[in-house]
Amino acid sequence: MEDIESHKLRLAIFDWLQQCTPANNYVMDWAALSKGFKYYGEIVTLIGARGIWKPRQFSDYPISITSVRQSMYADEFIGEDILSYSYRGSDVNHPDNVGLRNAMQHAIPLIYFHQIVKGKYMAAWPVYVVGDEPDKLKFTISAESNEVLLNENMLSEPAAIYRRKYATREVLIRLHQGSFRERVLLAYKDHCAMCHLKHRELLDAAHIIPDSQGGSPEISNGLSLCKIHHAAYDQNIIGISPDYQIEVREDILHEVDGPMLKHGIQEINKTKLRLPKTKIHQPRKEWLDVRYKAFRSA
Repeated sequence: MEDIESHKLRLAIFDWLQQCTPANNYVMDWAALSKGFKYYGEIVTLIGARGIWKPRQFSDYPISITSVRQSMYADEFIGEDILSYSYRGSDVNHPDNVGLRNAMQHAIPLIYFHQIVKGKYMAAWPVYVVGDEPDKLKFTISAESNEVLLNENMLSEPAAIYRRKYATREVLIRLHQGSFRERVLLAYKDHCAMCHLKHRELLDAAHIIPDSQGGSPEISNGLSLCKIHHAAYDQNIIGISPDYQIEVREDILHEVDGPMLKHGIQEINKTKLRLPKTKIHQPRKEWLDVRYKAFRSA
């Protein structure tokens, strides 16, 4: 088990993350992360040059793991809430790998930083190492642990409450979905693809082929849409043809209502979708076609 002071520091870091990240959809800049967390006047670094990171204030266990896009290591989600995480190098007894293995044995909670684009990371915590496959050089990371995280007899009741509050699988699902949103919005330069609204807090990443139907989390399966156009697209009030033309359902075109219906929906009929400049990020026409046929049948 981790000593009581390290437990308190770990919980203080989690609390700090909870205060500063939700407003930014759990996204943090490298600049902010590299400054670290200040604890009783001392800087505690949360991320470093290595994917498995243990600041000097922790003697036994890491504080975080990081996945970098286009890295030599192949970290990947297995479903929505389980992550396959690569060893550091090929030495199973490398100190970083041993540190994660020890964290698994003692159910030590970690932070997972997932690079979305260069300089931006999504944070998920607490996550746990729940599996070790030396033959594959892989750890399994989950937001669930079958063991007791903290010895509640050693810590205060607030710490125990904190553990119960955050012991949930939702953290990795949030990361999985949030990462998709950030990448899609970046590709569309924070504009709605239908109405060009550019208030980021009012934008969603809409799936062309939904998760539930096997849709992939690729940018080309996403559309940056404001919340009203996202809802209208999901409900087949609005469709998008494979040649990127926006169509409004016929009965909606003849409906009489307020200015939102008239200017927000009816007037975008037969207009063109705003596309990302990078071609590989543009919506895949075959996926639009599948979705468009569902719209036409509705």
